[in-house]
Amino acid sequence: MKTPLQRFRSMAIICGINLLLLVIYMVAKHVFHLLDGKTAFVVIPIAHGYFYIVYILTVLQLGVQKRMPLATMIALVAAGTIPFASFIAERKIVQQYS
Repeated sequence: MKTPLQRFRSMAIICGINLLLLVIYMVAKHVFHLLDGKTAFVVIPIAHGYFYIVYILTVLQLGVQKRMPLATMIALVAAGTIPFASFIAERKIVQQYS
């Protein structure tokens, strides 16, 4: 991953997949009461927190390098919090800035 665009693509996909896993985990835990705090799945929310921080940093790096408008960078950061939005944002940014 040599360029900020490649790093952004990777982190958008990783963060998007992890967010989907987090949603499944939360539904299983709180709606269906299938998981307790002692399972290995407790790693999913922790990992998402770290991945999201790295995702934000890659958005900032890409935004500064490509001189993106602030509103675009804010929208990209928000896309990391909505399921499937990071996949859509990744596609649009790659088409626009590659």
